[in-house]
Parts: sequence; C-alpha cells; structure tokens
Amino acid sequence: MSKDQPGHAIPARREFLRQSLGLIPVAAIASTGVGTALLSQSSPSAAAVTAEPAQARAYSPSFFTQEELAFINAAVARLIPTDNLGPGAADSGVAEFIDRQLNTRYGSGGLWFMQGPFQPDAPKELGYQLKLSPQEIYRLGIEASNAYCQLQWGKPFTELAAEQQEQVLQDLDSGKASFEDVPAPTFFAMLWSNTCEGFFSDPIHGGNQGLAGWKLIGFPGARADFMDWVERDERYAYPPVSISGERG
Repeated sequence: MSKDQPGHAIPARREFLRQSLGLIPVAAIASTGVGTALLSQSSPSAAAVTAEPAQARAYSPSFFTQEELAFINAAVARLIPTDNLGPGAADSGVAEFIDRQLNTRYGSGGLWFMQGPFQPDAPKELGYQLKLSPQEIYRLGIEASNAYCQLQWGKPFTELAAEQQEQVLQDLDSGKASFEDVPAPTFFAMLWSNTCEGFFSDPIHGGNQGLAGWKLIGFPGARADFMDWVERDERYAYPPVSISGERG
C-alpha cells in the first residue's frame, strides 16, 4: 500500500505495477514493451485491456481455518483488486498460494534463524528480529485485525465495506492499529509481500491462476527462450507458459 499518495487508499493497478517493477526481471519487462509505458505514468484514460470475468477455483485450506481464509481473500482483493485490466489477487488464487506456503518450512520458520536474543528495535539491516514464525504472524495478525475491526465498526473485517477494509489495511501499514501480540506493520508487510509473490508466481504454487499476473504484464513465463524479443521494445507476441505447460 503506497504511503506516497495520501487520500488514495489502494493504488490503481497501473500505479501498483509501476511501483513494483523490481519484482520482475528487467529482461522480461523489456521484452513486453510495457516497461516504458508504466514508468512514464500513463494517464488513467489510457486504453485498457478488456478481460473476461474470472474467479479462483474452489479451495479447502490446509493451514488457515475457513474464517481465516475468508479474511485473506478479502484483504488481497483490496490490495490487488480485480478491474478492467484483469483478475486481481483474490480472483487469481493468491489466498490459496499463501495458505499452501504456510504449510512449508517457510511457514514454520524453518528457513530462518529463529533463536534469540531478539531485538525488535534493531536496525532492519540486522534481519528479522521476532520470535514469531510466519504461521504465528498470520494467525495472531488476523485475530488482532478482526478485533480492531470489531472495536471500530462492530464487525469483522470480511463484513466491512470496501472503503472500511482499505482503511484497516492503511492502519495496519502505518502502525495506527496497535496490536499486543504482533506488530501490525509486520503483519501487513508479510501479507503484502506474499500477495505480490502469489500474484506473480508460477501457477503450480496456487496463485496466478489462469496466468493472470503474467498476462497483465506480458511476462512470457517458463518459455525456454525469448531473448530475441528483449531489444524489440514491443509486446511479446505469444501467451505465457507455466512450468506445467499451461498457456495463458
């Protein structure tokens, strides 16, 4: 969520991509011809791609409860919304991606050094400084976020209007929402990072269903070779391909 534009709760899809180009290999951006357009901050009136309606496949969570999964679906729908450019995070299965990742060694903290001493106020350059695993951050963060929503509006996050949900996410990001068991900005940062990862991951990991994220930015995917397109400064002419062979 951008802090550079006060009053704009959730950045438009084009602005989100402009600010997130670092997530995508430079060669891939160059090959699509969209890098120049995004970096030049095209006007909102620019012609949009007409997309067919899409919805994520049915999924039964392996880590989250159904209520927690509903929270994640509602949150990622606000972070990367579905619009006339194509499906957003919820409609492309990002909640499934996050749930599946939390049942790996990443989720349990098995890939991190998780022994003390912990210094939460230490400079970020020193790395992660909490004793909580990603699984614990999500579980505590969702519970605390719903409690915050109940206190503010008398409803859980999933029952709030879109504008209220956006306000909650802003409060988490800024630290205005203060939680006892987990720092709200830490929870938001992890949710935002995992949302981006799921939206642009290979579909075999659960997100980017229908290759929605790749089609949006013109990323070729797991094609063996597309280097002959890198210097053309034009949109890649072929659909993206996933590791499994799925084509967009």
